[in-house]
Amino acid sequence: MNEQTRPPRRATNISLDTALLAEAKALGVNISRACEKGLADQIRISRAQRWREENRDALASSNAHVEREGLPLSRHRAF
Repeated sequence: MNEQTRPPRRATNISLDTALLAEAKALGVNISRACEKGLADQIRISRAQRWREENRDALASSNAHVEREGLPLSRHRAF
């Protein structure tokens, strides 16, 4: 990613476990990038969890329908 396509960045203060921070520095880990990746992963997980919660009723209804009626178009399956 070059400078023109990289999203804007903002300095922030965070608190980290001192032992983790020391080990990361000793290993040459880019702390900002590692924190950014961890935050992006947590956002992805939280969005997926929220979606499942918001759509719980529709998923349950769909699953119940399949249990009662079977898979749609299952007669056309070759396996």
